[in-house]
Amino acid sequence: MTIPSLLLALTIALLFGVLYYLIRGGSGWWLLLYIGLSVVGFAIGELIGMWRAWMFFAFGSINIGMGILGSAIFLGIGDWLGRVSK
Repeated sequence: MTIPSLLLALTIALLFGVLYYLIRGGSGWWLLLYIGLSVVGFAIGELIGMWRAWMFFAFGSINIGMGILGSAIFLGIGDWLGRVSK
């Protein structure tokens, strides 16, 4: 991947995390958690897509579909685990 494609992937992951924060709400710590989960999920989704050769909405060298899918899975599981009552 080139630097511009990495920046585009990072921008998409950050925007997805902020959008999830705007939908779910919470304090500033939730925003940081959602952004971190989104970036990690996007990267893992991208890696799984490259490993299994699954292409879903590819844009250049970025597999945006698999990245967003990984990000959504990580955000959903992270939000669920973060809101479990003690």
